[in-house]
Amino acid sequence: MTLAIVLIAVAVVLVVALLTAVGAGMLARIDGATWPTALTRAAGAFAAVLALAAAVTAALSPFLT
Repeated sequence: MTLAIVLIAVAVVLVVALLTAVGAGMLARIDGATWPTALTRAAGAFAAVLALAAAVTAALSPFLT
């Protein structure tokens, strides 16, 4: 059961990270950025969401064990 919850949580985090990256890239393109700049901003947003998820997981892990 625990493994299923972990896999679902990872899947949700990845979907949220991908949606954030797509949104950041689209906003950059709408703002007039070039494709490489838009991809860089999207990658930065993706990495930021993953880093935030890792930080929250590390902060909550003492309470969940």
